[in-house]
Amino acid sequence: MKSAMRELAGCAAPQAPRVAQRRRPLTRAECVEGILRGDRSTLARAVTLIESARDDDRALAEQVVEDCLPHSGHSIRVGITGVPGAGKSSVIEALGVYLVTERKQKVAVLAIDPSSQISGGSILGDKTRMTTLAASEMAFVRPSPSRGMIGGVAQRTREAMLLCEAAGYSNVLVETVGVGQSETAAHEMVDFFLLLTLAGAGDELQGIKRGVMELADLVAVNKADGANLEAAERARAEAANALHYFPASASGWTQRAIACSARTGAGIGELWECVLEFVALTQANGAFAQARREQQRRWMHETIDRALRQRFDAHPAVQSRVAALERDVTEGRATPFLAARMLLDAYARET
Repeated sequence: MKSAMRELAGCAAPQAPRVAQRRRPLTRAECVEGILRGDRSTLARAVTLIESARDDDRALAEQVVEDCLPHSGHSIRVGITGVPGAGKSSVIEALGVYLVTERKQKVAVLAIDPSSQISGGSILGDKTRMTTLAASEMAFVRPSPSRGMIGGVAQRTREAMLLCEAAGYSNVLVETVGVGQSETAAHEMVDFFLLLTLAGAGDELQGIKRGVMELADLVAVNKADGANLEAAERARAEAANALHYFPASASGWTQRAIACSARTGAGIGELWECVLEFVALTQANGAFAQARREQQRRWMHETIDRALRQRFDAHPAVQSRVAALERDVTEGRATPFLAARMLLDAYARET
């Protein structure tokens, strides 16, 4: 009895809480060297760095991206969106597993999650839904919060793509939030844009789909298996017919539709053959390089816009007046246009 009591007491004895040890920050040289070596841990820490809002982290992140830039640009960038329930994560995992096992190619997945309004962090955590792919040494799966960015992409997705390319990932898959927002932002940072849909979606979901079909290079009807196979094939035929009504693409590519199944793997190889065919065509006619150049130009202007807004918000002349002007606007004493003009004038006078 005493022995049992001693054992119970030992089990119940409080343990000293473990204090989390904060890892030593990596230097610029260590970040770059680790990324170019293809070290997944260093790559993950570098992506965390570029997502940070701290000024010192941002300065280091820009230096790391600058150093990695000459080693980037050699991957195929695929954006993937879809109506709710289409199984984006399942298709991405099936495609990723196909690439690392059948093609013997490295693949990076940047899965953009909806953001918590409280913490700003990812809600869904796509890495937990791609366990097979994430376990592969040839894959890098990274969920990132969208933080309310239009188009369902994360603010630093472009930088993350460049780091993945510098780390030797020849294929980069970007999964958008896909909740009916404008997908233009995602479309404008990738080479190939894939829309996932499914058979039997209601009118509301189909309405969401119509708004993005014009951007898609390929429409894939998922869940084409079992009892759903016939319905999926009908949905594929309907999508293929609808695509004929859209204007011809400037890239010279003819949009098409296929049926696939993330569960059985059917159509996944065909999906990737479409991507390769698109890349071969657009590289031959110059559209691929032109699109990449346009992406770089747009990235520069977006960076300017973001930096100007940050400087504007942090300016003392703005900070000293913005609260009072917000009250005037909300209480009807001033129009939003007048208040905005007064703040811009104050910023311009003291800059």
